[in-house]
Amino acid sequence: MCGRYWIEPESDEELLRMIDNLQRLDPELRVQTEGEIFPGDGVPALCLSRAGSVRPFAMAWGYRMSDGRRVINARSETAVEKPLFRDGMLRRRCLLPMNAYFEWERRDGRKVKYRIAPEAGGLHYLAGLYRLEGGFPECAVLTMPAAPEIAFIHDRMPVILPPEARESWLRGGEIDLRTHPPLRYAQA
Repeated sequence: MCGRYWIEPESDEELLRMIDNLQRLDPELRVQTEGEIFPGDGVPALCLSRAGSVRPFAMAWGYRMSDGRRVINARSETAVEKPLFRDGMLRRRCLLPMNAYFEWERRDGRKVKYRIAPEAGGLHYLAGLYRLEGGFPECAVLTMPAAPEIAFIHDRMPVILPPEARESWLRGGEIDLRTHPPLRYAQA
């Protein structure tokens, strides 16, 4: 599961260009481009344009449901079977930039917050899905079973794509869930 994530824009030139492009397209755009990202926030994402090129878009994190709740994650194992995520898995995929994500361990009746990041540091991309709702895109993070080194915190984690898998993911390719980067964690 991924309930919040973190972006450090100064950590990567590609991300700075993405943010600049989004702001040039719409100076009034409300996109959270740094710090802790919460469900419902506007977020930067990379997707295929209608012409088939990879470009930045702004999206709301979480599929808004009729009761006002947001569905922010989709299980990689079952997403294509679920009506809510099927179209995203087949035609609407995205990449969400992040430097780290947060997860909570339940311990002795309380929650302990952890910051989890790839050991290599720097910018990485989460595999995501999106849909258009009322003319505006909403995205969800794809999740997988947790890596052994963090399974004590939570049994799920976001799918973090290696650089060589990003374009394939956007174009409908399969992902190998065993290729996630080694992770480090610390209490936040």
